[in-house]
Parts: sequence; structure tokens; C-alpha cells
Amino acid sequence: MKKVHVFNAGPCALPQVALDNAVEAIKDFKGTGVSLLSISHRTKEWEETMNECRALWKELLHIPDEYEVVFLGGGASLQFLYVAENFLEKKAAYLDTGVWAHKALKEAQGLGEAYAIACSADKNYTYIPKGFEIPSDLDYFHITTNNTIYGTEIKEDMDCPVPLIADMSSDILSRPVDVSKYAMIYGGAQKNAGPAGVIFAIIRKDALGKVSRYIPTMLDYRTHIDKESMFNTPPVFSIFVMNETLKWVKSLGGVEAVHQKNIKKAELLYSEIDRNPLFVGTAAKEDRSIMNVCFVMAEGYEGLQDEFLAFAKGKGMIGIKGHRSVGGFRASLYNACELEDVEALVECMKEFEKLHA
Repeated sequence: MKKVHVFNAGPCALPQVALDNAVEAIKDFKGTGVSLLSISHRTKEWEETMNECRALWKELLHIPDEYEVVFLGGGASLQFLYVAENFLEKKAAYLDTGVWAHKALKEAQGLGEAYAIACSADKNYTYIPKGFEIPSDLDYFHITTNNTIYGTEIKEDMDCPVPLIADMSSDILSRPVDVSKYAMIYGGAQKNAGPAGVIFAIIRKDALGKVSRYIPTMLDYRTHIDKESMFNTPPVFSIFVMNETLKWVKSLGGVEAVHQKNIKKAELLYSEIDRNPLFVGTAAKEDRSIMNVCFVMAEGYEGLQDEFLAFAKGKGMIGIKGHRSVGGFRASLYNACELEDVEALVECMKEFEKLHA
């Protein structure tokens, strides 16, 4: 089989050991003689897996005791509504840095006063707004730390005078995070934490219970904290693979070690983009994401886009076509993307340069 290099934006590459263990568990889950796909979520063996997964999250991100971790279905897009239901009493502000941030804001506006405190749409979301003031009368301030479509990222944990809530769908576990600076961190698993089908939510428990209106039972985070993410049947398969992925992160030396690996991958690819006359990066350099590297053909070479995509595909590059809303190219360098994959893409770009420069 030809070697392929997976740069999908999500669902994306997962560690091989997690995939192998999932295959075995589908055949026989923990020696029970029952497939993981058929196991009852009320069995001792499954409860052990849930507890291990929760403990790994707390260990890898050094999550303080006053926080809880829950696993839910519905994707991060449903969390846009969950967040507003649980935290919006009078007024909230959002940092509008792209499609997903804008969609999160829209859901909050359906429940109360919510507005964009700053927005980078004027330059097609290719930078992170700076210099804005966060009012002290907000119920919360919401940010999207990594913007997959545009390749921008907030790489540091900001100080915030009000509860800070972050969608970290696409950069969680890629860098150390000071969880204590957030009231809540959430995201879909299908980038760095596992397959599609489950979300993680890291919530400071005393931040809940502040809204006066009724919260539907299923949309109340307290329901899922109290029932340890098993108020209803959890997405068993996705959580199992998440657990295996977290074990893999730990085996590499934890998030801190993975971060160094991710920096090296991103620096290698950005260096080639900046060197190669055929390509140009689209994100502001100071805000470049280490997870999603976005670039286009340079001026004068625009007509080569489709040819490069075909050339790269022939070299085994999978998933480098840019998002349909912006075009160009995007290489997603999530945790399970290896340095050798990036090296192969860089070599592919150099070969293409020799043909056309």
C-alpha cells in the first residue's frame, strides 16, 4: 500500500495505537467476550474506562480539583447553545475570529444580549484582534482559540476580568493550558482528542447555577456532572478511542512534550512557505496557527493551484485542499501528524517549485 500523509482538518489522523486497540476492543472489550459496540455502559468494565479517561484529562492538563470533566454527544456546535443556556443571564461578549466563533455568538444572541467585542472579518479573519477592552459587567467572555479555516490561533491564556469560556476544539492537548484561567473549556474530540462523536467540557463547578431561568435538563451541565456523563447513553466508541488517544499523549511525555513536537512541525512548514516563491501564507505571521497551516499560490502562480493539488495527491498528500469558503491549501498538523509527514509535504513543495519556478 502506498504511504499516505494525512493532513485532514477533522476528522483527522489518529495515533495508530489507538486505532489498533479500538479494532481489538470491537472484537472483544476487555476480555468480556462482548464487542465494544455492544457493551452496556453500565458494566464495571465500561465505568472503569470512563473513570480512566476523566482522570487522564485531569492529569494531562493539570486540571484543578474545583473543575469537572464531562463527555457529551452533539458536537461542539451544540455546545454553542449549551454555553449560553448555562452562563448567559444578562450580557455576554464574544471575540469574533471566524466562522465557528460567529456561529457561537449567533446561538447566544437567541437567548439574550450578546455581541462581538472585536472582529477580524475586515481582513477575512486572517488575524487575531488585539487591544480590545473586556467590560467587567459581562456574564462571560467567549473565545475560539484556534481557527481552522483561516489558520490563526490564540497561543496564550489571557487574563480576563470575567468568566472566560473557550472553544478549544482544534488545539486542545497541543500545548499546555492554564485551566485555572477559564470558567470552561470545551470542544469536539475529532482533532487531537479522538474521533468524531463526542465532546469534552472542562467546567469550573462553582461557575454554574448563576442563571435564573429554567435550563432544560439535558442542556444543564450540572445534570451531566452529577451523573458522571452517563445521564443518557454516552458515545461509547468515541470515548474509548479518546481514552486510548490520551494514553498515547501521556506515553509521549504529556502535553508539554507534544507541544515541542508541534512547534517543530509548524516551523518546518512555515519556513518552506516563506522560502518557496510559489507559495504564500495567508495568516498574519504573529497569529499563525501551529495546528492549521493555511497558504495559497503566490502572485503570478495562481493558475497552478489545481495542478499542485493533483501533484501533491500523487505524492500521497491527503486533505491539503483549503476550506471551500477560502480556497487555497491547508495542512492540519494535529498531534498524530508526524514530522515525517510534514517533511514529505515540504519535499513535495520543493519538487513542484523545480517544475515551475
